[in-house]
Amino acid sequence: MQLHFNAVSEPGLPGEKWQKLYNTHWAAYKAWLNSKENFSTPDLKTSQVALKKYMPEMWPTYERLCKLAKADDLAARFLTGFQPPAYISACSNAVLAGDEIQLVRNYDYHPDLIEGTQLLSAWNGKKVIATTDCLIGAVDGMNEDGLAISLTFGGRKVVGEGFGIPIILRYVLEFCSNVEEAVEALVRIPSHMSYNVTVVDKTGKFKTVRLAPDKEPVVTDAAFTTNHQGTIDWPENAAFNKTVERSAFLEKLLSKKGMDAITIADSFLQKPLYNTLFQEGFGTLFTAVYKPAEGIVEMRWPNVKICQTFDGFQEQYKLINYNQTSVAPAKIVKKEKAQVQRTLHQAQPVQDSSLNGLDWQETLSDALVNIMAHSNPSADIEELENFRNKLFNRGEISWEILADFWSKPGKGYGASWNN
Repeated sequence: MQLHFNAVSEPGLPGEKWQKLYNTHWAAYKAWLNSKENFSTPDLKTSQVALKKYMPEMWPTYERLCKLAKADDLAARFLTGFQPPAYISACSNAVLAGDEIQLVRNYDYHPDLIEGTQLLSAWNGKKVIATTDCLIGAVDGMNEDGLAISLTFGGRKVVGEGFGIPIILRYVLEFCSNVEEAVEALVRIPSHMSYNVTVVDKTGKFKTVRLAPDKEPVVTDAAFTTNHQGTIDWPENAAFNKTVERSAFLEKLLSKKGMDAITIADSFLQKPLYNTLFQEGFGTLFTAVYKPAEGIVEMRWPNVKICQTFDGFQEQYKLINYNQTSVAPAKIVKKEKAQVQRTLHQAQPVQDSSLNGLDWQETLSDALVNIMAHSNPSADIEELENFRNKLFNRGEISWEILADFWSKPGKGYGASWNN
């Protein structure tokens, strides 16, 4: 599997280069949005009102982007960042503060679902280097004031009213200069899903804010995060992405005396932090290393490293090849009741690297359902298979059905697997 990575420099207002990114990626975003339309999707006016209320400083940029995109109602609504469909990634990150100041993170997701762009911009007078997402947003980045930010999924199924996390991170990078300002913005702006957001500035101060749509934000001094928020709310997801194991590894790593920035960054390219289940949506797409005091950003892979600065940013293209490890799509089948066994199976190596969307989503559905079956031996096989058919419907995972199924206590397996 491969990633086409581009470093793009447009150090001013969004213009032709952002427009080219939009034209490259909009068709895929449009198909995704159209497949997820439902009665709870907000209209354009509601979305714009929310943007003006919570991020009014972003409005001129938003209008400019809509003009460059020649946006119809669907695109204009998407570019507000408000109430997008649910999406789930993994990720790990860690902060080192002291003589060396560093934020390092792994972004774990499927290669087909990333823009693959590192963008240098100055949309609002402040230079920002960010890994772009949702065209207007970011999954991590740093600004020229020395404020760096990254996210990890919070490991909870609840989807509520709020903004997609990429535009929230973009807002922080555009308008905040230090940790205090970043925390104020993160606490004030509602997120539609649960995330751990870590911010660190050039003084070495850092905070991690736990965001959730159904709870008040929690500001912590956590120096590392994986994919839960204190407790495990979603056991099946935790088992799949090994959030507890990765968290324990980071805790032990950071507790060692004399730990240095290079050792920590190198550890993110090794197991258990570096993951290779790309087909199942749990592969490390990149490691990002932010050095706020020095204004240095590194994008890293096992055999590739790109180093950028705000004054010496270089446009470049890299073709990243991933080595795939896979879990087989072990279909649940009927057996004699006395011989029913639920196990996870190892797959044969993937022969064809031209994997399409249906392949990885089907495999991921099977992997999740088999994890459920393995963790609940009393589960009924027919109901598991029926759930799988609902989860993987018309060639695509429905995360809304997944969240809805598990969030209704007393119905189906939602009650037993949440106990």
